[in-house]
Amino acid sequence: MKIAISGKGGVGKTTLAGTLARVIAATGHKVLAIDADPDANLGSALGFSLEEVEKVTPVAEMTDFIQERTGSTKGSYGGTFKLNPKVDDIPERFSLNRDNLKLLVMGTIPEGGGGCYCPESVILKFLLRHILIQRDESIILDMEAGLEHLGRGATRGIDAFIVVVEPGSRSLKTARQIKKLAADLGVNQVYVVGNKITAANDKEFITENLEGLKILGFLDYDQEIVTADRNDQAPFEINQKMVEGVKTIYANLQKELSVT
Repeated sequence: MKIAISGKGGVGKTTLAGTLARVIAATGHKVLAIDADPDANLGSALGFSLEEVEKVTPVAEMTDFIQERTGSTKGSYGGTFKLNPKVDDIPERFSLNRDNLKLLVMGTIPEGGGGCYCPESVILKFLLRHILIQRDESIILDMEAGLEHLGRGATRGIDAFIVVVEPGSRSLKTARQIKKLAADLGVNQVYVVGNKITAANDKEFITENLEGLKILGFLDYDQEIVTADRNDQAPFEINQKMVEGVKTIYANLQKELSVT
């Protein structure tokens, strides 16, 4: 299963992405977790140590590598470079590994090149396309709300978008925007997970304001999860209630997609 997880900043999407990746890996499936968020916090949510994560260079910041593969120089916009660089060896060469789990940090394109067809953009887009279409392990993609990394070539491999929301109007507005962006990219399997639930009327508020988006489940607000985030700990390792909630969400998604 190949899943892209998105949502407004601060709603807990990285916590869900990391825990879901660990849940799937614990079943014996190989999982490649992709950190495509500018904040790049997925490593700690997966349980990698701060020291391990700090040694990782995001793919978009690998100056020499990008020059080698594209024939250009990082940051050079409008020049000549290869449009079909070799990317199939990147996950094995640059991922953190633990048991059935790999973490690959994508990085982001510099602000000055936003929207351009620059070498960094070519590398990231071809890499995502390769990962989502040609690799055979489970994929969890933790991404920013704007879906900037994706194009139609990559989204052909995505089984579903999961949008994480909290009980707030701005969060739900972002979910509706993501649904539209996903549809524009050809993906109609968009689902919601409600997070940071503190009362029954939180669930009602989310349910009544989603305009047709299906809900896979809800996760309660838990101070232990907040503390884990501050301490760079993986929720999977310290909070069984969170783990059981994510297992239910995963099972519901499998039913929706008829995947076993």
